[in-house]
Amino acid sequence: MMNDGGPPNRPGRAGEPTSYDLQPPNRTVATATAAPAAPVAPPGPPTASAAEPGAGRRIGNRYRLISRLGHGGMGTVWKAHDEVVDREVAVKEPRVPDHLPASMRENVHQRMQREARAAARVAHPSVVTVHDVVVEDGRPWIVMELVRGHSLGHRLADGTLDPREAARIGLAVLDALGAAHEAGVLHRDVKPDNVLLGRGDRVVLTDFGIARIEGEQGLTETGAFIGSPEYVAPERVLGQRPGPESDLWSLGVVLYEAVEGISPFRRSNTQATMQAILSAEPQAPSRGPGLLGGLVMRLLSKDPAARPDADEIRRTLEAVARPVPAQQSVFSASRTETTGSKWVPPVLHDNRKAQWGLGVGVVAVATAAALLIVNPFAVGPAIPLHWKVRDEPEIVRASMAVPEDYVKTFDVDKSWVAFRDPGGVFVVSLDRDTAEQRKKSVLEREPKDIGTPGVEAERLVAHYKESNSDGVNDARSTTSASPSYQGMQAAEVSTVYRKSGSGEDAPKQLVRSKVIVNDARTTTWRLEVWMPEKGQARKDGDKLFDDVLKYLKIQDQ
Repeated sequence: MMNDGGPPNRPGRAGEPTSYDLQPPNRTVATATAAPAAPVAPPGPPTASAAEPGAGRRIGNRYRLISRLGHGGMGTVWKAHDEVVDREVAVKEPRVPDHLPASMRENVHQRMQREARAAARVAHPSVVTVHDVVVEDGRPWIVMELVRGHSLGHRLADGTLDPREAARIGLAVLDALGAAHEAGVLHRDVKPDNVLLGRGDRVVLTDFGIARIEGEQGLTETGAFIGSPEYVAPERVLGQRPGPESDLWSLGVVLYEAVEGISPFRRSNTQATMQAILSAEPQAPSRGPGLLGGLVMRLLSKDPAARPDADEIRRTLEAVARPVPAQQSVFSASRTETTGSKWVPPVLHDNRKAQWGLGVGVVAVATAAALLIVNPFAVGPAIPLHWKVRDEPEIVRASMAVPEDYVKTFDVDKSWVAFRDPGGVFVVSLDRDTAEQRKKSVLEREPKDIGTPGVEAERLVAHYKESNSDGVNDARSTTSASPSYQGMQAAEVSTVYRKSGSGEDAPKQLVRSKVIVNDARTTTWRLEVWMPEKGQARKDGDKLFDDVLKYLKIQDQ
């Protein structure tokens, strides 16, 4: 399947109590606020923006709105300045369309009041602090701490997490949920966008907008469903009364997404997503095997009673997140004639040659362990410094490593993903094409079958030569046999071209392509790196191609 458009396209009042007599909990953490969904304040001084409607307005004769941070399902969050105590805060404004009936608007306002009560009664460093609630024009405005950083959802847009980092974040969310559950509060909307990553490795759970407080009457209208579908536990989908186990299910989905790069139950629409939650059994995480993978799969049990409790979850996450201790010297312990070294088995106490052999073996094991620390997934060699693994199971059924600052673009329907050098010199792309996709193709020039790597390579050459597609003009290609890749046949194509519209004096460009075909000839992958044809950039491009190919891992054969 060819891509059209080319690499450029792939690529309150002062001194008065709060409106609801809420008092901020006594926290040990004084920084901070959170917005719904993803918005969080980036570092920097407060600056009012006159271009934003509402900026400069004072709420409760105390909080001056500065700029919008973002919005969620029930409100817009503003960065604001508390003029009484001279600090920056976040203020959540109720956002209700005017065309809604009064009963629905009142429902939203009640939810925001509940959000404030829910968050304010949970005293924990990993739960957003509610400072105040102000009634302005009959609407409740929630004043919260300002957490500087980004959401986990924002972070995952750049790639997956190392399992240890995912476990560290999971522990903080678990502790926040534990504090909430102890206070009789169910969060009910645990998802990456509601997990904020602040300064100093602080993790904050926010947006208690649909939280349920034990003993309070529900606000959900008949037939309505509230929450983010792909993170909702099966019992909630079935309309059953949720418990703490439901929040733990959502934590399991978050951990899965953190290491795999995609939610295990995400489908093309809400109905399909809910059906998947009820019936689909996701594959075990491939990037977080062992303890973490086993824990995640148990958290995703359809039966709430089968899910591990908080204590077991904590023990497992602590084991995954715990740094590997530094290797001790093989012969650091003293040796005596009676007891020998504690590092050497008794049978070898008097055998110096065997001890040295053992030492070499231990050093080899330590070296292997060190490599696992650098490359925790144990798939191929450790990636270069400042590179990042990009897992793309949904788009191209593969994972690859690219420089961490490369910008991602993709097309799910056409099954390609590309990463662009911020300087505009290089583009790395990966296409996945199936025989089924070709059968559905309406393009007469698109072959209906998948041939050998050589045939696919020649088709690629013809594609470049016969049209200006992919921004290529005046193309000359060469093909060559290539070693098999992951047991599949492969071929390589090098195409020299000028960008469409370039003059004769314009420097030429080069695209190196690796065509991989599975044995059944049902799927082909094409890895490409676009680069200048000559000079140091060509050398850098060739090395980029070799390195990307080295870390490419095809998941679906």
